Amino acid sequence: MPQESKINLSIVIPVFNEEQYLNQLFLDLKKYFNQEDIEVIVVNDGSNDDSCKILEKLKESSYKFKFKLINLSKNFGKGYAVKQGAKESLGKYILLQDADLELDIRDSKEIYEIISNDESIFCIFGSRYLSGKLKKHNYFINEFIGKFNTFVFNLLFGQSLSDIHCGLKIFHRNVYNKINLSVNDFGLEIDIAAQILKNNYFIYEVGVSYFSRTVKAGKKITWIDGLKSYYYLFKVRFIDNSPSVIISILLSSIYMAYVGSYFGMGFGNKLFIIFFFLIGMIIGLHTKIFSTLFLFFFIYIGSFFGKGQGTVLSVIFFFILGIYLIRKIREIFKSKNSKIFKLF
Repeated sequence: MPQESKINLSIVIPVFNEEQYLNQLFLDLKKYFNQEDIEVIVVNDGSNDDSCKILEKLKESSYKFKFKLINLSKNFGKGYAVKQGAKESLGKYILLQDADLELDIRDSKEIYEIISNDESIFCIFGSRYLSGKLKKHNYFINEFIGKFNTFVFNLLFGQSLSDIHCGLKIFHRNVYNKINLSVNDFGLEIDIAAQILKNNYFIYEVGVSYFSRTVKAGKKITWIDGLKSYYYLFKVRFIDNSPSVIISILLSSIYMAYVGSYFGMGFGNKLFIIFFFLIGMIIGLHTKIFSTLFLFFFIYIGSFFGKGQGTVLSVIFFFILGIYLIRKIREIFKSKNSKIFKLF
């Protein structure tokens, strides 16, 4: 891990085939971030245009900020490039900035000033859907998917964010030290947001300007990345957990599918099983293994009472009773500082 230094801000910029924007990018960086306590880390992610030549030439120019250039042998993906840049960073704060100028460098300066002047803030995300700043959206589908993905993310994590896909983010080094980025492509944005929340940091948002470019102008994200984002949403919420949580999710899904089997008939019954299975996955995220087994035991007991709809009501009653008793058990052992509390 890099040693402490006088660098206050590290700006990490992944680059892949951005030759037409790099000169203007550095004019903007020099205008808003030309300070000795700032470093700019550009990761050339295997560009096959003139990006590398332009960056090498820009590196010869004079700046107050420190300019580091990392050239990767091939295109590994945005997530990988950001990881490599972050590993080399020294700053108290790390700012992620795209090279395509879809986002205004002035907004990057704004969120840096906000976080550096308030020690209680550890993370700020830019949002293209907040404030009255200037915006230009070219693709309805892209915008719709971005908002829908954010909606799903909020449901899974109990948040109220407006834009998880915005490439402009800044966070304290303490945050970076606690997360372990694992995604190499555009799924990076989802990965970062999920890991920050799992480490109990609050994500603030600031509205930013947005000037969407066309595919002809170099836009790289595709519908395939949109589909992959749902895999990443599932992964960060249900797979990237401790073994005990994964076991709890599996057990909860099974017993809730069992509850669903008492509802409906034919195809409707299968839909209920799937629906309750999904609910079980959510429950498993918030319950320990013993709590999960305890609930299953109560549901199983409830299935022996009544007939037909009576059995359904009995199962629901015992399920609710099980949740109530688990909460009471937690309260009792928590008040006594008992190690048993950790099991529930």
